[in-house]
Amino acid sequence: MENLIGIFVQSIFINNMIFAYFLGMCSFLAVSKKVSTALGLGAAVVFVLLITVPVNYLINKYLLQAGALSWLGEQYNDVDLGFLSFIIFIAVIAWIVQVVEMIVEKFTPTLYNQLGIFLPLIAVNCAVLGASLFMQEREYSTVAEATVFGFGSGIGWLLGIVGIAAIREKMAYSKVPPALKGLGITFIVTGLMAIAFMSFSGIEIKID
Repeated sequence: MENLIGIFVQSIFINNMIFAYFLGMCSFLAVSKKVSTALGLGAAVVFVLLITVPVNYLINKYLLQAGALSWLGEQYNDVDLGFLSFIIFIAVIAWIVQVVEMIVEKFTPTLYNQLGIFLPLIAVNCAVLGASLFMQEREYSTVAEATVFGFGSGIGWLLGIVGIAAIREKMAYSKVPPALKGLGITFIVTGLMAIAFMSFSGIEIKID
């Protein structure tokens, strides 16, 4: 249990997808003008990561990695399908994103219209694919660890985009130099937020 909590906290604060690795910056910058829109996209990303990371973990463990097909027979012990990781992971992500898009369009059409093209673009969000690749690289031992990592990564991305959206809403009433209005001041604030999140790197979390 402590191990899972460590993975969860680490994926949110220490290895935050936005502020530690700067993944998913396109959507982060484009859809962070309003808190409501940012919250909707962030929740969609959390859901996608919560599903895709454990699914890709199972696919990687039982189909792709070296010796994963040994359950089919001894003749498959040396089969290594790791070279298919990228295309398989992306296919799974695209399928889940399509489901999310249909759900959002049916139940919250207003949010669907606000998100526009950025909702289907979750399929090519670097943070979503990055989470699956990090999961593969870190070789988590159970699907529970992979699930917690995916969920924590999503929560971290959600906190990041909602945080910058709240700041941008306040900056609309601030005296920002004309040359820095828009993305200019947003890049500066993002950098400051990344520096703030770096303070969490001093936290020691034991993960067996």
